[in-house]
Amino acid sequence: MKITLEKYHGLGNDYLIFDPNKHELEMTTERIKLICNRNFGVGSDGLLVGPVMDHDKLELKVFNPDGSEAQLSGNGVRIFGKYLKDAGYVQKSHFSINSLSGEQHIRYLNEEGTKIRVTMGKLSFWSDEIPMTGPRRQVLNETLVFGSIPYRTTCVSIGNPHCVIWLNEISRDLVCRIGAHSENAEYFPEKVNTELLKVIDRTNIEIEIYERGAGYTLASGTSGCAAAGAAYRMGLTDPKMYVHMPGGILEVEILEDGNVLMTGEVGYVGKFTLSHEITEQLRSLT
Repeated sequence: MKITLEKYHGLGNDYLIFDPNKHELEMTTERIKLICNRNFGVGSDGLLVGPVMDHDKLELKVFNPDGSEAQLSGNGVRIFGKYLKDAGYVQKSHFSINSLSGEQHIRYLNEEGTKIRVTMGKLSFWSDEIPMTGPRRQVLNETLVFGSIPYRTTCVSIGNPHCVIWLNEISRDLVCRIGAHSENAEYFPEKVNTELLKVIDRTNIEIEIYERGAGYTLASGTSGCAAAGAAYRMGLTDPKMYVHMPGGILEVEILEDGNVLMTGEVGYVGKFTLSHEITEQLRSLT
């Protein structure tokens, strides 16, 4: 049986969708790594597996290109929402899905379902909820050392862990250099996503992103929300702002109770049918 995958992107952050209702093949670490490989597979920043039907609930599993499972992906949730509409699973204008990080509420803002708002969950700056080592505390403007260099950081969870570093100038090269150390630093028992933050004004910020399990990324929904939450908590911005990333712009709003609304675009790339050779190679992997 042929295996087909749908490919979408959220601001250049691309994901493949494997629908388990259409295929019997189980996704394993080695299979995911091959599929996401940009040289020997289809290539993507990750794999979305779903919808998994649990009674009347829709469930989504998010995997990084190294095969590890992620708690949440903001771009992935929007992409999955668009796929559910395209595939006919959802006819309503708003609905909910479940992921490892909990329940996300999705609303289509246009008829095509290309503009989507997601309720991302609640920000937490508490160290045990991120999680981080050391005594329980809110990690605000705390100095952490990566690669023998100290940085002032604000760390936050929005279902997955983030380390935000506020700098006057940011770049791809710099976030890759820092991220190579911060991702696996001893402070973070579950690893961490790293964002370099530049504040443009009260309603605009710019970030560069290094994701755990994926590396440098053009855009990330949870990273955008985490950086926006950190900027607002540090008093640098208003609660509603635009997050500029190399792949595009997200609109993020921090509500009074700490919950976050994220709004952004989704683009469809196409359907990929795997060759007989790749299909057989996948079946041979465990």
